[in-house]
Amino acid sequence: MPRDNMASLIQRVARQARITFRSPAGPTFGENLHRLQQLLDEVRAEDLHLAPRGPSAAAAAGGGLPWSGVVPPVSYMHICETESFSMGVFLLRSGACIPLHDHPGMNGMLKVLYGTLRIACLDTLPPSAAAPPPPAAAAGPCHRALYRSRQHYTPASPPCLLSPHTDNLHQIDAVDGPAAFLDILAPPYDPQHGRDCHYYRLLEGPLPQAGAEPPGLPREVWLMETPQAADFWCGGEPYPGPRVCL
Repeated sequence: MPRDNMASLIQRVARQARITFRSPAGPTFGENLHRLQQLLDEVRAEDLHLAPRGPSAAAAAGGGLPWSGVVPPVSYMHICETESFSMGVFLLRSGACIPLHDHPGMNGMLKVLYGTLRIACLDTLPPSAAAPPPPAAAAGPCHRALYRSRQHYTPASPPCLLSPHTDNLHQIDAVDGPAAFLDILAPPYDPQHGRDCHYYRLLEGPLPQAGAEPPGLPREVWLMETPQAADFWCGGEPYPGPRVCL
């Protein structure tokens, strides 16, 4: 049966996300999360009426009004949001980076739709008297973290998952051209309930760039909380895919 004659795949993803994150502490959470992961793994760019963009197309569809006359490096297509989760598509221009940031108390799932992403994942660690912060930490809030992984993701890759305690901090870079990914966060960001986005940098330097491999992973690092970078902001674009009703 043609897909158009049944509930769209993105509609089924949204329904499963609602079921999964309605009770994240319930006994069936693991099973529901696995089912959601399976559905998300099936999603392709064409299911959302998206096509890979070249540099000129990305610049032409910059997303809303340009900021200071410059096209945003990242745009967001909102699909749906409930109290328990939000879902949308992030589009990164060639060479764009979503800086190292956190998702306080949140679960997340990321599925690449086109292009290649390099994702570095870290965990926060509790303070330790045996591991005092470096002198540079006096300049601002500082946190111990475990630099867990740095991997490339393509449309053929399974979803990248994060939990409140594992891979909760990550940096996302577009590699060798524009890229897009479907993003689910549960629950959504909400500063009034302690779920605000914070940005960080490694005290020992930036995360390695393309072609450079970090020292052996996993390893402990120190992070300093920073303001949002001046060269990073997110524009908005209309979502062109099938309607989602919840």
